[in-house]
Amino acid sequence: MRHSEIKERAGRYAKFVEWSDEDRCFIGRCPDLFDGGIHGDDEATVYAELCQAAEEWVESLHSDKADLPEPKKYSGKFVMRVDPLVHRRLAAKAKLAGESLNTFCSKLLDQAALF
Repeated sequence: MRHSEIKERAGRYAKFVEWSDEDRCFIGRCPDLFDGGIHGDDEATVYAELCQAAEEWVESLHSDKADLPEPKKYSGKFVMRVDPLVHRRLAAKAKLAGESLNTFCSKLLDQAALF
């Protein structure tokens, strides 16, 4: 397998780098491909090392003739139960913003996920 193909296949897997207060460093993970993570003080360096690790995993699995795990696919839909009072408040705030409840909550979740 050529390097460009390895890189493309590794790119299919979601990668996350976030700060850990407990570890006092950045931790990079690629949960659909391998357990564990990459640690470091610089976010960009951790991400680069995480991408390199993902490529090495893809290459190793290919060399071992093992099947690559399928990257997780998400439909964009999920059901969430909340307290009726929270539901009412969110609906009121969405209406005041001139948005549907779905759009309003989606924006809130998107902002929260960016930490």
